[in-house]
Amino acid sequence: MTVTRSVSTLLALAWVCSAEPLSRPAQEKFLATARIVSNKALNTGITKSSRLTLSDGKLTHDAHLQTVDVYKDLYKTKEMLEKNFRDSYKYNIAAYQVDKMIGLGMAATCVYREVDGKPGSVCWWVDDVQFDELGRRTKKAEPPDFNAWTGQLNLVRDFDALIDNTDRNQGNLVIDKNWKLWTIDHTRAFRVTNELRNPDILKRISQKLMEGMKSMTLEECNRQLSPHLTDAEIRTMLVRRDLLLKLFAGKVAEDGAPAVYTDMPVSTPRVTIP
Repeated sequence: MTVTRSVSTLLALAWVCSAEPLSRPAQEKFLATARIVSNKALNTGITKSSRLTLSDGKLTHDAHLQTVDVYKDLYKTKEMLEKNFRDSYKYNIAAYQVDKMIGLGMAATCVYREVDGKPGSVCWWVDDVQFDELGRRTKKAEPPDFNAWTGQLNLVRDFDALIDNTDRNQGNLVIDKNWKLWTIDHTRAFRVTNELRNPDILKRISQKLMEGMKSMTLEECNRQLSPHLTDAEIRTMLVRRDLLLKLFAGKVAEDGAPAVYTDMPVSTPRVTIP
């Protein structure tokens, strides 16, 4: 199912009263502890999320709050039928933690926090946003470095395959002023699946992602992800990890490393998502 989620039509420049950007650990601390100045509901999308303004006295910055945590034995719409359906804020935090474990720096910083007594994910509102991918296409804006751009899009596809994100759409891909692509809104990821959902669309991968996936262990995943994912969700992600490693190792053997690795200086075919 393709749904433009709550932040997708309300992307704006997050404002920061700080000379230098915060590190990821500093962002995590700020999101978890800064005082909530305002909490404004976002009136689009289906998860009833909101935009927080936070301040610690020195820094003021916005964040995206999601508290959705839904389970259904059977979820049916005109477009889809899914058993054991989950839509949960927990997956936002887990996606960020997986991104951090691998070292991608692509998912917006996200932490657990209770707001008004309700648990949720609080994610950094991406700075200096130009548009989302839908807005880029509407404006027919072209990136200054085509190869770098398509490398990022391939990375999104590969990462989504790893976490089995079923709701990637043009509204939850955010592009900043430097043409860095950020992934947001992962509440429908981490399905308990032992296969790659769309292996035919997985064409190229970065060496960094390959090496990062190789370094993932069950023990480390349990330490970092068990508060947010079940044992089955963690184990099936690692099954998909193994399938991705096998898939791309085969492509390298068949086509050669330069044709597969996006961080090698060769031209790459155009990619769109979805």
